[in-house]
Amino acid sequence: MVDRRHPSLSVVRQCILLDISRSGLYYQPKEISEEDLALMKLIDRQYLATPFYGARKIAAWLKKQEYGVNRKRVRRLMRTMGLKAIYRRPRTSQPAPGHKIYPYLLSGMKITRPNQVWAADITYIPMARGFLYLVAIIDVYSRYVLSWRLSNTLEVGFCAQALEEALRKGRPDIFNTDQGAQFTAEAFTQLLEQNGVRISMDGKGRYSDNLFIERLWRTVKYEEVYLKAYHGGIDARVSLGEYFRFYNTERPHQALGYRTPAEAFGSILVAATSAGMIESLTPDPLRIPEPNLNIASILS
Repeated sequence: MVDRRHPSLSVVRQCILLDISRSGLYYQPKEISEEDLALMKLIDRQYLATPFYGARKIAAWLKKQEYGVNRKRVRRLMRTMGLKAIYRRPRTSQPAPGHKIYPYLLSGMKITRPNQVWAADITYIPMARGFLYLVAIIDVYSRYVLSWRLSNTLEVGFCAQALEEALRKGRPDIFNTDQGAQFTAEAFTQLLEQNGVRISMDGKGRYSDNLFIERLWRTVKYEEVYLKAYHGGIDARVSLGEYFRFYNTERPHQALGYRTPAEAFGSILVAATSAGMIESLTPDPLRIPEPNLNIASILS
């Protein structure tokens, strides 16, 4: 029975039993201001041009553009966006405490066929008001986008959903990611292990492993996202779905001998989902220059 003189007593007890902060239970997140959203859009554009810039250099660049912001504010916004400077350092991202870290398996490997290595990453997507996170899974050999998902948080759920969709279309020998909390979570790694996929995670000094998917982000943003101002999640999902269909099946890549990713993947279009993704694929390796993780081509 709850003591009426202390109506919140049951909440206190629950917090003690669950070992969580009571203040966190009552906390209501503050909405991001219009000014911060405008700064985030500028940071995103500059980060694509200079991904090796950290919060200090981004802040200096913003000051030259006559935006009076300090490094702490830029660092906070970059953390919200999930952005970190790309350079050679001991660890490229921080996993969540207790999450298992898998060894790096791609050292010296040449990617010579589809479904040999898949990769995944997350990026920030600005909208007219607010922002979303986009995760994509690609076949490294062909640059084929196997699946993607949008989310307004960085929880593991949308990444696991993208992986489930990708695994319905094939199965890679190796799946490579960074050590981010979403990719080290049990909900994500268990899906790979249950399907017999070997897990590879970027380790010490592996600052260039995700260059292929980083180039995908640059292409998507300059050819799609920055040309439009999505009004909401539905608008973004429909528009990105159409773009990824175009990217996979129509857009030629110089590095692929001017073939499309679908042609390089050797796909047969059977049916398309409402999001514009291909339902079934039959691999047919083509004789094209194989990607080398140590010497990535300049153009995608």
